[in-house]
Amino acid sequence: MKNTRTLAMTQIALLGAIICVLAFTPGIGYIPLGVTRATIIHIPVIVGSIILGPKKGAILGFLFGLTSLINNTINPTVTSFTFTPFYNGGNMWSLVICFIPRILVGVIPYYVYEGVKFFFDKLTAGKNSPQAVFLALAGLAGSLTNTILVMLGIAVFFGDSYSAAKEILPDALFGVILSVIGINGVPEAILAAILTAAVAGALMKYLNRRSSSLT
Repeated sequence: MKNTRTLAMTQIALLGAIICVLAFTPGIGYIPLGVTRATIIHIPVIVGSIILGPKKGAILGFLFGLTSLINNTINPTVTSFTFTPFYNGGNMWSLVICFIPRILVGVIPYYVYEGVKFFFDKLTAGKNSPQAVFLALAGLAGSLTNTILVMLGIAVFFGDSYSAAKEILPDALFGVILSVIGINGVPEAILAAILTAAVAGALMKYLNRRSSSLT
């Protein structure tokens, strides 16, 4: 029992350290994709959700949100008020946007992976289970959870302020939100799907071999 708890804490600490490195090291947490940049900071959260379960995934998601809060407080941009109440124009809704989507990034991928796997195995009696596909779908869902919920939160709670900061008309806000989801969110989701399938798949194989060797 004690060894299991220690192992879980170690796994959370390792993934948490990766999140912090990606968040606070310039040029590492963001990958240039032509006209935009795709973040990979949420990948350790998604992997943790699938491997460790939704509770530990939620802890990692909270840490992801905390790094966002810190970054937007100490290195603010014109729209940082949507993520931190400590920047001009921010309020308590900033914390909702900063934390809730990121916590859910640590929860939803687990249920997507387990749900898709359950229904596929039920239909095929567990034969030729394409685990990489399940992992990719979980990664896709986790990434889109972050992008869509953040942008919807901004539209609902900071629509006018965000429009003013971006120097756009309020009537154009919906189009801007959709463009951010399409230009940033879709490449990030595709990248998350690929990396989740690769990283989580490799970790699962290692853990399965380790478990077999111990038994």
